[in-house]
Amino acid sequence: MIKNVIFDFGCVLVYWSQHNLYDTHFGSKEKTDWFVDNICTWEWNNQTDLGKSFAESVAEKVAEYPEWETEIRMYWERWEDMLNGEVPGMKEWICELKNAGYKVYGLSNWSHETFPMVKDKYEAFSMMDGIVMSGEELIAKPDLRIYKILLERYGLKAEECVFIDDRKENIEAGEQIGIRGILFENCEQAKQAFHVLNQKSNEYQKL
Repeated sequence: MIKNVIFDFGCVLVYWSQHNLYDTHFGSKEKTDWFVDNICTWEWNNQTDLGKSFAESVAEKVAEYPEWETEIRMYWERWEDMLNGEVPGMKEWICELKNAGYKVYGLSNWSHETFPMVKDKYEAFSMMDGIVMSGEELIAKPDLRIYKILLERYGLKAEECVFIDDRKENIEAGEQIGIRGILFENCEQAKQAFHVLNQKSNEYQKL
């Protein structure tokens, strides 16, 4: 029986993308893509998700690419501009789940420095029964240890959980320890997939 629904945050509950900040600055999506591929890369961003301070990360990157100092510093100084509102329907769905008796949790790769900036800005975050953040644990998805931290901290059974994330590798990691997953595309698609999983779970319980 499914009792708990675990949500990723970025691009599941709220929109986050470097394009929201840099497309206007550079004047094109293509230039932003190049910047993310070559200067402020995903690998570099992931270091802050693992607990490294932005001050240290930015200083190192500026030293490496001094000609890009303005743009590199923007990554921290205007970080909130990379957010672009709530994903439609998700807050309402979380309300529905809680009213139906499900517990809801957050499991997100997110910097411990930037999450406090926005945790009170979006209502969905305050609706969580518990949250595990990579920047606080110094471990990030898809490392299996962070999934186990969530289960152990809140006394959850893997087989009673569903995890919703927009990255396939994170879903597959959860499945390795028995957490069923839904690869997120949009709210309606996720709700339908959850309904199917719930039906299968209930049918299995009757056997």
